[in-house]
Amino acid sequence: MNLNTLEFRSDNCGSAAPEIIEALVRANQGCAVGYGADALTTELNSKLSEVFETKLRVFPIPTGTGANALALAATGTPFGAVYCSPEAHINTSECNAVGFFGSGLKVSPIEGTHGKVCPIFLENNLNSAGFGQAHKSQPVALNLVQATDLGAVYSTDEITHLSALAHARKLTVHMDGARFANALAHLACSPAEMTWKAGVDILSLGVTKNGGLLSDAIVVFNPDIANNIDFHLRRGGMIWSKMRFASAQILAYVENDLWLRLARQSNAAAQQLAQGIQLIPGARLIAPVQANELFVEMSATALDRLANQGVLFYRRGPELARFVCRWDTTTKEVEQLLTLIQTGLST
Repeated sequence: MNLNTLEFRSDNCGSAAPEIIEALVRANQGCAVGYGADALTTELNSKLSEVFETKLRVFPIPTGTGANALALAATGTPFGAVYCSPEAHINTSECNAVGFFGSGLKVSPIEGTHGKVCPIFLENNLNSAGFGQAHKSQPVALNLVQATDLGAVYSTDEITHLSALAHARKLTVHMDGARFANALAHLACSPAEMTWKAGVDILSLGVTKNGGLLSDAIVVFNPDIANNIDFHLRRGGMIWSKMRFASAQILAYVENDLWLRLARQSNAAAQQLAQGIQLIPGARLIAPVQANELFVEMSATALDRLANQGVLFYRRGPELARFVCRWDTTTKEVEQLLTLIQTGLST
């Protein structure tokens, strides 16, 4: 990082955890069969089955967008509809990849708060969806983002309630877990309690944003869905040839709870930043800080000053900024940002 800048744009901007780099070096020994038939990929399926306390299938994949789109493509038909929050990544930031890889699958936003799907609005939409009517897209899946795209975290009770509503109408429940470990660290529950025990059928497991390097994963709890994933991955050009290197990264990620340690570090930095911002007149958090993202309102002039002083962040409007803490964000960086915010608002 440039010593004259403060990096708060995204956790994608952070470095990879040394443990994951070391795992790649260890995997780089000799030869191994490709496309997932190697020993490390077999071990990965066993390891995540242990971590999630159930038999499952794991499919390492290069990108989170690919994980979301192909997971949802495997859930239903080209004339299906996927319900999600308006802020969900599949709706705002993935160039309709769901529709492309789903051969016409429709993304249908449902109102909610802080990036969450509201159960009442979900139920209302399902009641008016027109099941069996050929002139309407047929609901096939519910997408839940954990943590949400406004930094909030669904409780296990909220996931259970929404999943039950979806399953009552035979919808598949998909969790976009780009920041899964951050949510897990916040809730202090087990991975099983936040997923299949609460009704989740398929998970896009984010690794890259939390100290990963080059791989995320699709984790399938419902075996009926898993049977289709291989074909979607191959057709979408999203299957690794030298799969052992992708599997090695994900194995290292969950080994000895590395994923939780890294997530706790970024969450703690976000809490430090949130607590400081709450003490600064003229700055306001617009959503709960439950993971590692903060959405802060302040004057456009103050945001301009921050940008001019070398703070790197994304603006979500003239007076709205998003700050994201990485696993390697330091206490000093947070203190420097708080000083600059306070100075910018008091000038």
